[in-house]
Amino acid sequence: MAYKTHGSGRPQRSASSFRRGRPSGGRSGGARKKGPQKQYIHPSKFVNKAVAKEAEQPYEPKHVFDDFPFGAELRANVRAKGFERPSAIQDQAIPEIIAGKDVIGLANTGTGKTAAFLLPIIERMSGIMLRPSVLIVAPTRELAQQIDEEFRAFARGMGLYSALIVGGVNVDRQLRDLKRRPHFIIGTPGRLKDLIEKRQLQMKNMGVLVLDEADRMLDMGFLPDIRAIVGQMPRERQTLFFSATITPDIEALVHDFLNDPITISVRTNETSDHVEQDIIEARDKSHKVELLADLLAQDEYQKVLVFGETKFGVQRLSDHLSNLGHPSVAIHGNKNQSQRQRALKQFKDEKVKVMVATDVAARGLDIPNVTHVINFDTPQTYSDYVHRIGRTGRGGARGRAHTFIDQQ
Repeated sequence: MAYKTHGSGRPQRSASSFRRGRPSGGRSGGARKKGPQKQYIHPSKFVNKAVAKEAEQPYEPKHVFDDFPFGAELRANVRAKGFERPSAIQDQAIPEIIAGKDVIGLANTGTGKTAAFLLPIIERMSGIMLRPSVLIVAPTRELAQQIDEEFRAFARGMGLYSALIVGGVNVDRQLRDLKRRPHFIIGTPGRLKDLIEKRQLQMKNMGVLVLDEADRMLDMGFLPDIRAIVGQMPRERQTLFFSATITPDIEALVHDFLNDPITISVRTNETSDHVEQDIIEARDKSHKVELLADLLAQDEYQKVLVFGETKFGVQRLSDHLSNLGHPSVAIHGNKNQSQRQRALKQFKDEKVKVMVATDVAARGLDIPNVTHVINFDTPQTYSDYVHRIGRTGRGGARGRAHTFIDQQ
C-alpha cells in the first residue's frame, strides 16, 4: 500500500534548516543540472507487490568449480573464497573464455560475472611473460576497485600483478605501478585514455580486453574514450564484453570490437520482482526529510541505501541525517577515491546504517544485505530505477524500495 503521509510530528526546526540550504535537484525546485532531460516516470511504475523469491527455479549448474581446468594455486584460492557451485554466468562463460573465444555476457549486476571473467583469464595468463597483457575497463572507480580486490584474492601466490588506473587519485602512484609492468591493468576510461595519450601506458602487448558494464559506460558518455583506447590495442586479441542490456550503440561496439563472439545470456526480467516497491507522497523537500527520518527510526531499516540526484544534495542530506541521529555516509563524484572507498567500507561493514549516493553507486557494486533502497530524488530514467533497486533483495533475501513523489 502506498504511503500518503500528512506530517510526522518531527520538530520543524531540523527540516526547515535543510530547506534553507541549496536544493539537491529533482522536481522540488532549484538549479537545473545540465545534461539529458529527466524522463517522466508514472508513479505506478514505482509500485510492485513482491513475489516470493522461492518461487523462482534455482539454476542448476553443469559444473562445480573443481571441474574447471584450473591450476593448483588458482583452485586453492577459489576454495579459500568459499566457491563451490558456479553461478549461471560463471558456469557457461568460464569454459568459453578458457578456450580463448570472444564472449558477450548478458547478465544483471550481482550474478557473479567478475569471477566469470577473472578466473579463466588468470588461468590463461599464468606463465605468460608479456606484460601488461590484460586490460579491464569499468565505468566507475568503485567497480574498478572491486574488480582489483577480487583479482588480488584469486591471484594470490601466483606471481600475477595488477595496476588500478582510475581518476580522482594522485597519478604518481599509478605511474609507479605501471613501471613495475603489471600483468593486469584495471581502470576507468578517462584516466586510461589520458595516460595512453601521454605515452605513459602502452597497449601493444594487450592480448585480452574486458569491457564490464558496457551499457553503463555508454550511458555515462564514455564511448569516444573507449573507441580511442581500443584503437590502440592489437586487432588479434580476446575480447570479453559484459552488459545488462543490448542497445543499437552496444550492437555497433560488438560488431567493431569482437570476432565471432559467443553470446551467453543469463539476464532475468527487467525489474526485481522479489523487491517490494512502493511510493511515499511528500509535500516538499523538508517534508521528505521528515518522512525519511521517521523511516530510519524504525528497527527494520537496518542497512539503507538512499539515492539523490546531485553531488551537493547528497552530501547535504547525509550530513543532515547524521545530525538527526542516523549515522550516514555519502558517496558521490566530489569525493576523492580514498574518501569514497572509506565511506563504502563503513557502510559494507555496518559501521553506519545509511549511505546516501548519486547514481555512481547504482551499478556494479557488491553491497551485501541492503534492507531498503530509498529514492529521495526520482531517477533520470526507468532503467536507472531498476539498477538502483537492484541493490536490495539480493541472494534470495527480501528487499524493499520506496520512492518519494510529489503529493497528489
